[in-house]
Amino acid sequence: MPESRFRSLSLLLLAEVAGMSLWFVSSAGLPDMIREVNISGMRQAALSSSVQAGFVVGALIVAFFGLADRYDPRRVFALSAVLAGIVNFTLVLSSPGSGLAIVARFLTGALLAGVYPVGMKIMVGWGQKDRGFLVGALIAALTLGSAFPHLLSLAGGANWRLIIVVVSVAAAAGGLLCLLVGLGPHHSIAPRFNPRTIASAWTNRRVRLAYAGYLGHMWELYAMWAWVGLATATSYAVTMPLDEAVRLSTITAFAAIAAGAVASILAGLVADRIGKAEVAIIAMIISGLSALAAALTFGGPAWLTLIVVVIWGISIIPDSAQFSALVADFAPPDQAGSLMTFQTALGFALTIVTVQTTPLLASVFGWPTVLAGLALGPLFGVVAMMRLRTLTSQS
Repeated sequence: MPESRFRSLSLLLLAEVAGMSLWFVSSAGLPDMIREVNISGMRQAALSSSVQAGFVVGALIVAFFGLADRYDPRRVFALSAVLAGIVNFTLVLSSPGSGLAIVARFLTGALLAGVYPVGMKIMVGWGQKDRGFLVGALIAALTLGSAFPHLLSLAGGANWRLIIVVVSVAAAAGGLLCLLVGLGPHHSIAPRFNPRTIASAWTNRRVRLAYAGYLGHMWELYAMWAWVGLATATSYAVTMPLDEAVRLSTITAFAAIAAGAVASILAGLVADRIGKAEVAIIAMIISGLSALAAALTFGGPAWLTLIVVVIWGISIIPDSAQFSALVADFAPPDQAGSLMTFQTALGFALTIVTVQTTPLLASVFGWPTVLAGLALGPLFGVVAMMRLRTLTSQS
């Protein structure tokens, strides 16, 4: 069993990294796309937010019909990742920022709903007492996958089409890899389709509070991930030439996102010892303060902004795994997949607003004000987790 568990989890994590590398592929290549084609600010935002919109639609379908709970999640994952890779490849054939490209990003997001939350369903089947670590490892894989296109951007220079091709092939390969993953001893299958499962997201108070914390977390996460490159480039350009600022901002974006992967694993280990809600509270306090610090240091010394943003990247993601693990803990085993998927649907619905409006608000109020405003999410999440901790201690 230990050997089978290690092999399955390793393969699943590799598949998750490959599949989720599709998410920010347009953001990573956006500066080079803009050099080739004049893309309006609205279409730039749409390239990112359309992924979130598609993910919400896909996640609602997966959750409502209980696809992760009723069918073999490995096949759902594999089919979704392969199709997402194929759809993403069409970006090479379309003009950057075109309507076709935006539709392709929407469909990619919808298909990724069969990758990320379905991967969580597989992962939680492999443990109970160490569930914080398991989901933390999966979130680490998601984080590395999200950072991967930025790394390719650094290596590939202005060849954004090469980035698209590499990521598309990797995602499809990751989907096929998932077919080799085993299902754990705690995996549970729902016997039939029951749409009332979703209602327990409201009637189960513990699940509801975990959802509330997750929404506070998502308020800042994808707005930061999607626009950290542009925001830091604008900040760095105050003190250095634009070309140098853009390159340093790419390095900053990769470092900030990738650093969160290590933090997610470590936070998972700690959460299994001191409590998932406690770790979420600590992470959100640090990330909220980091958002405020990023606003205060904006336009200042580049080295200081870089340090602040990397700390923000380290602290902004570890709580994500704990919200999902809490839902898995408080939900019936045969409903965990649907409720975790519905949780992500609500969270990513919120990110449609934050990702779309962040650059627009920055053009009106300035990046420091917008960055400071992202701290409101962690504040809301901390309050929800404190209430959950009190409720749990009373039972």
